[in-house]
Amino acid sequence: MRPFIGLIVLLTAGCVAQAPTNPSENFRALLDEDWKYWMAQYPETATSFGFPGQDARWTDYSRPAIEGRNKYLKQSVDRIRAVDRARLERADQLNYDLYLGLLQTAVEGLQFGNDAMPVQSVIPHNLAMPINQLEGIQTDLPRIIALSPSASVADYENRLKRFEGVAALVDQTIALMRDGMARGLTPPRAAIRDVPSQVEAQLVANPMESPMLSTFASFPAAIETADRDRLSRQAAALFTSHVKPAFAKLHEFLVSTYLPACRETIGADALPNGAAMYAYNVRWHTTTGLTPKEIHEIGQAEVTRIRALMDEVMAQVKFTAGFEAFKKHLRTSPEFFYRDPGALVTGYRDIAKRADPELAHLFGTLPRLTYGVERVPDAIAPSQTTAYYEPGAPAAGRPGNMYVNTYKLDARPKWEMEALTLHEAVPGHHLQIAIAQELGDLPEFRKNTGYTAFVEGWALYSEGLGDEMGFYQDPFSRFGQLTYEMWRAVRLVVDTGLHSMGWTRQQAIDFFAVNAAKTAQDIGVEVDRYIVWPGQALGYKIGQLKIRELRSAARKQQGAGFDLRAFHDVVLGQGAVPLDVLEKRVQEFMKEVNMKDVKK
Repeated sequence: MRPFIGLIVLLTAGCVAQAPTNPSENFRALLDEDWKYWMAQYPETATSFGFPGQDARWTDYSRPAIEGRNKYLKQSVDRIRAVDRARLERADQLNYDLYLGLLQTAVEGLQFGNDAMPVQSVIPHNLAMPINQLEGIQTDLPRIIALSPSASVADYENRLKRFEGVAALVDQTIALMRDGMARGLTPPRAAIRDVPSQVEAQLVANPMESPMLSTFASFPAAIETADRDRLSRQAAALFTSHVKPAFAKLHEFLVSTYLPACRETIGADALPNGAAMYAYNVRWHTTTGLTPKEIHEIGQAEVTRIRALMDEVMAQVKFTAGFEAFKKHLRTSPEFFYRDPGALVTGYRDIAKRADPELAHLFGTLPRLTYGVERVPDAIAPSQTTAYYEPGAPAAGRPGNMYVNTYKLDARPKWEMEALTLHEAVPGHHLQIAIAQELGDLPEFRKNTGYTAFVEGWALYSEGLGDEMGFYQDPFSRFGQLTYEMWRAVRLVVDTGLHSMGWTRQQAIDFFAVNAAKTAQDIGVEVDRYIVWPGQALGYKIGQLKIRELRSAARKQQGAGFDLRAFHDVVLGQGAVPLDVLEKRVQEFMKEVNMKDVKK
């Protein structure tokens, strides 16, 4: 998934007139007011979630605005502590606990330069380093424009207003980077080498060829011809007068000033206060107290375990030339690759269609929100992962989408496609996130929270559900599933190695290449991802191992009466939560089942 998605929601100083007398109702009203406030503070997030009324603006990253949000965040901790938790209903006691934990985590992150965002992405947004090859205005602006509503003339006029605001946003972003340079906070130069080309890709000669203007070439039927012509002309003019010059300015700054100043070091521990920053990120992304050393050792053990399973597949296909030769065979044999980008996308769509009807056998609750499979935009494809998921927005009627990378087809083998589809679409990200979004009894922050260990742990666990869904019948696809699990085990070793043990980029690439059959293109992109997102990659395997552990415990207790559909509904039924909260809920489920058996 595009890093999706772990959210931090803050309580504000706003109060509700004539607040309800019921403590839980009062608490929920406070959360609702808070949500509205922060959606106004972060218009891009509001657009992503389908929250109305904020589609004409960008977030204000001026220093006074940043300091104002930091102040609200710190006040929010005191405000929520003032709520009498004991008087809240049981469900709201959990909401209280989650809020307080998130707020305290957000306050702790301020010392590292993190933004006090109301909804924190899976990657804590560091204001001193606002751009890398995977995120920043060069990728986010086109994405948000594409996600914006496009049903009415007013929707298109909101886009025009956002075009008018691009220059100010670029200036604020450059100011943030200059501040980071002055404080010694810059990303590694080796990992962000493609960022200037990402920006340059937006500098098209013909405005209507820009991805940001694509919706101005195809209007809904409800918009009259005269309005279409006017809006298209205005969009082209604003692109020429505001957007293109701003991106050209950003490109010049990156090439002449920023990249030369970026650090040569790789690990987060090389940054000022970097060791503490990495420890913080590890706790945030795993929702555990595991140390980097402990995680490194877990990764090594998993690499050994999965390698033994890979050897079994090699024996099954009677390949006797050794592991290195088998990996080379998988990486280079023409039979494993599509020759046409459209065929690759169609192949993913076919797998998704085969997965959909199997879901009812594994889940009692399924989401109403639909999803699709689309291509990764060409401008960002060279530095993007093989695929990612973009959540939909039920409130806006926007479906979720799995995006697949068609850049360098010889780096996109067929044998990885089943596992990847189950991870990014169903029963992985789309199923889990859409179910959470549709949980009507939860406050908004719970529907949109995305703890990495839960969200990514579930998606990795979902790859393993392919056995029960009729996938991995071909031994090469089975090897692909093991390759993907090995990939996540390797992450535990490589991420901790890079950021706490002095590993070099090449050392990380070599370890990856020795243990997994991923292509060289994928491996390079992945290692660079771990470099600029310290700790994020740890959540996948840690979360998957916990979900597997809980499933094994439930199956052992219930024996032949174990209901996998009920177990999955329990895991997904409260949205994304920290792993200790998930464990407690599954234990309650086990007690409930045991009590029913006793009554029988």
